[in-house]
Amino acid sequence: MNTASNRGTRSTTTTQRKNTSMCQHQPPCPTADSADREAAALVAHHPEQGWSLLCNGVLFFEDTGELLPNGQIIAPHRPLGTEGVARAA
Repeated sequence: MNTASNRGTRSTTTTQRKNTSMCQHQPPCPTADSADREAAALVAHHPEQGWSLLCNGVLFFEDTGELLPNGQIIAPHRPLGTEGVARAA
């Protein structure tokens, strides 16, 4: 029997959710794949260059576009202008 091939093959199961980002905030910042990812804390802010790095690894651009840590691009999603907003009477 080859004992070298048996080493480290045991796996454990956990019900805890691992936070793969380096976020140390409590409560933790939203992950890069969550819908509210833009709410993460700023790590670096460069308005002169038009981008910010969020705690969850997302690059957030001033035109509201995003680059996720996995390379996925999120197109800009600007809010509606005043012409698209309904006014209460």
